[in-house]
Amino acid sequence: MLRVSALAFGYDLNIAGIGDPSIAIGVPGGNHLLALVDATMAGSPDGITDSQRAIIDELGPESLVDAASVFGNFEMMNRVAEGTGISIPAQAIDRMKDTIDKLGIDSLQKS
Repeated sequence: MLRVSALAFGYDLNIAGIGDPSIAIGVPGGNHLLALVDATMAGSPDGITDSQRAIIDELGPESLVDAASVFGNFEMMNRVAEGTGISIPAQAIDRMKDTIDKLGIDSLQKS
């Protein structure tokens, strides 16, 4: 979804920035959005507050609400998929091999 959205809006997306905060991902406020996700997943109240402020300052309060909504929706979909035992088809993994390699997440695949 991120790649398609980036293409639609004409952003020069660099997904390497998803795993390395020193690299700009190429979307407005992208690194602040990633910091919010990281802080939320780490359970860091100060990190969450700092990220929220940075997003509001750069993108506006509506963008913070949008980001929180997208984050919540993805988290919900992942929990439903995991809870029902849905596995990722091999062809989907093959199709996303380039992205999986760039993000360095191939070690996360379950056997």
